[in-house]
Amino acid sequence: QVSLVESGGGSVQAGGSLRLSCVASEHTYSGYCMAWFRQAPGKKREGVAVVRSDGRISYEDPVKGRFTVSKENGKNILYLQMNNLKPEDTAVYYCAVGPDRLWDYPRSPGFWGEGTQVTVSS
Repeated sequence: QVSLVESGGGSVQAGGSLRLSCVASEHTYSGYCMAWFRQAPGKKREGVAVVRSDGRISYEDPVKGRFTVSKENGKNILYLQMNNLKPEDTAVYYCAVGPDRLWDYPRSPGFWGEGTQVTVSS
């Protein structure tokens, strides 16, 4: 069992920045990805960024060029640097760990954090 704790959320104005962190309770298997998802009110949960088991990184189109995901392997920490935030980035951001297919199929087995709220005002 892996527990994940996200932090770093908050309220900012459009154009501002936030850095989210996700700390895993224990070493995550080398075959696992670590990813950020988000869910806005009334909308489905969507992917934001992923570090796959082989180290490849992908971003969803709405955040490309503005968000940067990174992983501190020795400390099992995943970060999400969010710059030039927009009101449409407002959501609860979740960290997830699991097999690579978790990125394409979020309902597949994996571990999830409780989420951290990000609110961007115009």
